[in-house]
Amino acid sequence: MTTEQRIIIASDTAISIRSAASISEALETCLGSQGLILTEHDLGPEFFDLHTGIAGELFQKFINYRVRLAIVLPDPDTYGERFSELAREHSSHGIVRFLRSLNEATEWLSE
Repeated sequence: MTTEQRIIIASDTAISIRSAASISEALETCLGSQGLILTEHDLGPEFFDLHTGIAGELFQKFINYRVRLAIVLPDPDTYGERFSELAREHSSHGIVRFLRSLNEATEWLSE
């Protein structure tokens, strides 16, 4: 199996994060892989509203299981100051990272 085959792209596997329940399903699909790539289209509005806790729960589960998560978000500022701050804090995180393009996400997960 090549490296790129072991990287899971959410849209290719019908993974979307819309609720806490979808986080566990996504994680289960990704166990044993090099990581998961999510784009803003794979994330429901609840993810971007930090008050819901969905983003925090997603990050914590992937960190706990040491499954790398690449979130492709060209412009985090679109979702407000607090969300943009969260994205900046995770721009160099070892497990959960915000990146600006699919190519950047694939390169990072291939390392």
